[in-house]
Amino acid sequence: MIDPAPTTKIDPTLARGRLEEVCEATAPNPAFVVLSFPNTSYRMRLVPAAGAEALADRVGKTVIGRITAKARRIDKVGAGGRYIEPISGRPRRVQGSVIAVDAPKNTITVNAGAPITCAVTDQRQKASDFEAGDFVSFDVERGAVFTPEG
Repeated sequence: MIDPAPTTKIDPTLARGRLEEVCEATAPNPAFVVLSFPNTSYRMRLVPAAGAEALADRVGKTVIGRITAKARRIDKVGAGGRYIEPISGRPRRVQGSVIAVDAPKNTITVNAGAPITCAVTDQRQKASDFEAGDFVSFDVERGAVFTPEG
C-alpha cells in the first residue's frame, strides 16, 4: 500500500523514507538497509554510512537522510520520466531532473522519485557541465550509501 506523502518541507536534496529493514554484513556482502518512499513502490537497498546497528532501532519509522552514489557517464536526455531502476534492490539506473549542482565537490543531485546525490566519475565530465533543470540519465556504480540526518 502506498502511504500519503508528508507535507512538511525539508531540504530537497534530502530523502525522506521509511526504514523497512536493516541487515548486518555477511561474509560476501556489506551491511545494508532497505528504504521505501511515499507515493512510490521503491524499496531501495543502500549501504548505511554509520553501520547497520546504528539504525536497527528505527525500523518501521520515517528517516531523513542523504543518498549518495557514483554515477557513470551522465547523459542529458529529452524525453522520459523520472525513475530509479530496479524498483526493488540496489539502484542501478537513474533518470530525473537535476535539482542541485556542487561544482567544488563534483556532484549533482537528481530528483528521480527520491533525491540522489551523485559524484561525477567520468573523466570527460564535471558537475559544472550540468545545471538545475537539466533532465539526465545515468548508470550507478555498486555501493550507493544512505547517511541519516539527525
